[in-house]
Amino acid sequence: MKQLLSSFIFVALLSFAGFALADGEVVAPTINKGDMAWMIVATVLVILMVIPGLALFYGGMVRAKNMLSILMQVFIIFSMMAVLWALYGYSLAFTEGSPFIGGFSKLFLAGITPDSMAATFSKGVYIPEYIYVAFQLTFAGITPALIIGAFAERVKFSAILVFMLIWFTFAYLPMAHMVWYWAGPDAYTNADAGAAAGATAGFLFQKGALDFAGGTVVHINAGIAGLIGCLIVGKRLGYKKESLAPHSVTMTMIGASLLWVGWFGFNVGSNLEANGLSALVFVNTLLASAAATLAWSGAEWVIRGKPSMLGGASGAIAGLVAITPACGWAGPMGSIVLGLVAGVACFIAVTSLKNILGYDDSLDSFGVHGIGGIIGALGTAVVADPALGGTGVWDYVANGVAEYSMTTQLISQAWGVGTCIVWSAVVSFVAFKLIDIVMGLRVSEEAEREGLDIAEHGESAYHS
Repeated sequence: MKQLLSSFIFVALLSFAGFALADGEVVAPTINKGDMAWMIVATVLVILMVIPGLALFYGGMVRAKNMLSILMQVFIIFSMMAVLWALYGYSLAFTEGSPFIGGFSKLFLAGITPDSMAATFSKGVYIPEYIYVAFQLTFAGITPALIIGAFAERVKFSAILVFMLIWFTFAYLPMAHMVWYWAGPDAYTNADAGAAAGATAGFLFQKGALDFAGGTVVHINAGIAGLIGCLIVGKRLGYKKESLAPHSVTMTMIGASLLWVGWFGFNVGSNLEANGLSALVFVNTLLASAAATLAWSGAEWVIRGKPSMLGGASGAIAGLVAITPACGWAGPMGSIVLGLVAGVACFIAVTSLKNILGYDDSLDSFGVHGIGGIIGALGTAVVADPALGGTGVWDYVANGVAEYSMTTQLISQAWGVGTCIVWSAVVSFVAFKLIDIVMGLRVSEEAEREGLDIAEHGESAYHS
């Protein structure tokens, strides 16, 4: 049990040390080939989530005349973020700097070699730094792509790319640093060393916020940006007046299934090791999504009279979003409860809440990722409680599970949620407004009616 529990604590970046202290002895850091092999697979699985998973999930929900534009946006955004991550993203997110942003020591991946190592969550256990760079690259790639669902079918391709450049730099990278940067487990040799190491960590890490795989960094961050975007851009032509129904729920189901499969890389890979905790994360991810699928479909069946495939697919994603921050701390039963809550809450958000507030979140980016992420982040404090089947939080100085206070942890989680909402909202608002003034956000009415496939890209997803 001790070995299982010692594999984790606040998910974060990893320190690079020549030697690790364990039980008073100097131990050379080791790389396990099983861990390395799993991280390669996990990284590929997250790529699968984006291309083709997210592209098909979103693409199926738009009208046929805009299908190719969604595919293009996701494809190019992922490629663009990959390059930016290597140029400066990794350095600003995962090197020591201020509590809010990292430094420039690894610009252009300077100093990283095949022999460089990144710590995991067990003392003395490492993985090659290059695979950690690649794994985190995939998170940086999918997060901005999630945003486009909120204002699909009406924004210029050029404006989207400029926005992503700004948002990635000033919203994603600071949030990743604030939540996930720390000195690594080997720095916590005693109380004084632990305090010194903690002082170099990201702002929200220091606040004790738990986010195993991206509830704040990925989902709330992107969901809030999407909400700001659809409010500033405005509603689609014909919204509430003509049919804007998905052109292929089949494509959306395929995309949702690829997302679900890929999410095991997303969540389980965030443990950075192949061990008992990884197995728990796998089970939690599977159960939460299944429970949310049933909850969404059930709620839709009761309220609307018929359960839809689109609802089932949306429910699965809502459950995956909600369990993401909690997957390393929840127990299986806690994961089911979290999935049930997220399924119903996100269904209400994309139906009732959207109608009440009157915004046109085209593909429910905020309703699923924003709302689901908030539920998951706050719910982490509940499901992590050992008294409710959770694992508790590991104390690396004492080398044991720390005394747990749900109230204290809930306050820490609220810090993470609140900071993310405000940070992403401010950056997104400024970026959208600036782009609108300089180059314009929205396509012409003629282009919107023709469809962005032809108007923006000169080709179509389908030919009659």
